[in-house]
Amino acid sequence: MTRTNGTNGNVEFGSGDEVLPLASVLPRVLVVSRRTVRKNKFVDFVGEYHLDLVVSYGAVPVIVPRVSGLHSLLDSFEPIHGVLLCEGEDIDPSLYESDLSHLSPEEIAKIKKAHSSDTQIDKDKDSIELQLARRCLERNIPYLGICRGSQVLNVACGGSLYQDVETELSSKNGVEVHHINYDNYDGHRHPVNVIEGTPLHEWFAESLKKSSTGSELFVNSYHHQGVKRLATRFQPMAHAPDGLIEAFYDPAVCDPEEGKFIVGLQFHPERMRHEHDIPIESQTSEELMQESIFDYPECPRIYQEFVKAVVAYQKKLLSTGKEKINRKFDAAVMERQRMQIVRSFSLAKIIYEEEHLRSPHSVHGGQHALAALRHGAVPNQSEQELELGARFLQALSCALAMCLEVIRLSILASIWLMGYMLLKKLPCIRLQSNTALNSKQVKFLHEMGATVRNSSLFLEKMQLNERKEAEARKMMEGMQEQELQEFIDFYKMMVDAASTVLQQKRSFKRNF
Repeated sequence: MTRTNGTNGNVEFGSGDEVLPLASVLPRVLVVSRRTVRKNKFVDFVGEYHLDLVVSYGAVPVIVPRVSGLHSLLDSFEPIHGVLLCEGEDIDPSLYESDLSHLSPEEIAKIKKAHSSDTQIDKDKDSIELQLARRCLERNIPYLGICRGSQVLNVACGGSLYQDVETELSSKNGVEVHHINYDNYDGHRHPVNVIEGTPLHEWFAESLKKSSTGSELFVNSYHHQGVKRLATRFQPMAHAPDGLIEAFYDPAVCDPEEGKFIVGLQFHPERMRHEHDIPIESQTSEELMQESIFDYPECPRIYQEFVKAVVAYQKKLLSTGKEKINRKFDAAVMERQRMQIVRSFSLAKIIYEEEHLRSPHSVHGGQHALAALRHGAVPNQSEQELELGARFLQALSCALAMCLEVIRLSILASIWLMGYMLLKKLPCIRLQSNTALNSKQVKFLHEMGATVRNSSLFLEKMQLNERKEAEARKMMEGMQEQELQEFIDFYKMMVDAASTVLQQKRSFKRNF
């Protein structure tokens, strides 16, 4: 059943007393934000067109902020039913096989000057998005990559990118294609050839029939990098005249009805609109969603198929028990249930006093209370009410037992740790590995939370270290003072070098 909450107007689903808010039922699509500077402060944002389309087809966009360290907190965003990655800066070339040897320093400088806003690497965004893409590839979570998002998908699967498409590809093969036009940013279009038999050809079937070649679309373009070597897992769906792959998909994960959808598009279908003469502030969300404002009526279809897969993926998780919907109960229902439990306990108290205490006051009060309970009710109503209280107590006792078990295990772990630290700090304890422990020693070890086996291994290791130290001392006693000083200086240098390398590795791991 569905109903509307009178207090806030939210649509809710449920049956009987159980109420499920719409937000807990709709699937979640993660969208990573992009960082910019506004009024001397960092601001994270996501293009509104993406969000409008995701919401309109029945999913909830969950914005993942581009924040340092967030790549290690992605588990907090579970359950993930879909991932939509869109615009952003160039991906760090160190994350894939990039070869700059064929580009001269002058060409590299020219590329950075022409695309200064995109060539600024954002390692935090790279790390977050690559981890999300790999989760989707590992678990077949629906994924839609737009522009940079398609490049992230290819890199996550082992593919590579052109550092600058027009420098490395278009100018080299003699076919001139402008993949970005800063003077006509939103209005610029170039043709792509759509491969027959692919999902993209199916989605744009009607518009392709009307094209002169039967396979040509004119798409927008906001990029200077692009797919160079397509990962073997994917197949292309469209090419630009210069040969650049403009769309690709995973043929093994392509059935939206079954929750399968992994697609990368270099162009932006959500921005292929012709409402540029209309001020953005005068456009409503409903007007922005009308198919008539798109270059092709099928432009929103890609998002529709993506969200269809997201919904199916969530249903699959629910049917297999891998995900449970968080249920929210109405406050009035909860209060009614609380009163029923209180009534059950009162009835149990009265019956106990009648049968066991036999006090005149209790019997008199009990008779009146029981008569009131049974008045106008079915004969077994008191039994039903007692059963409700019993179920509550049973659940409460289970919860208390679990809490006590957690406390017990925590205490045991603390005792074991204290015992280990004590053994480590008491050099007076010397136990041979193959010598039986006396009862006092066994009792001491058990009290410390250790075992005889663990103590034996620990002491064996400690004795080995002592032997190594004794041998080293013996060797150094035969060395000259100058040799010892050189020895110390050498190891200081090794410690400094090792510390530097270790710090670099840790820094690289955090950034990645």
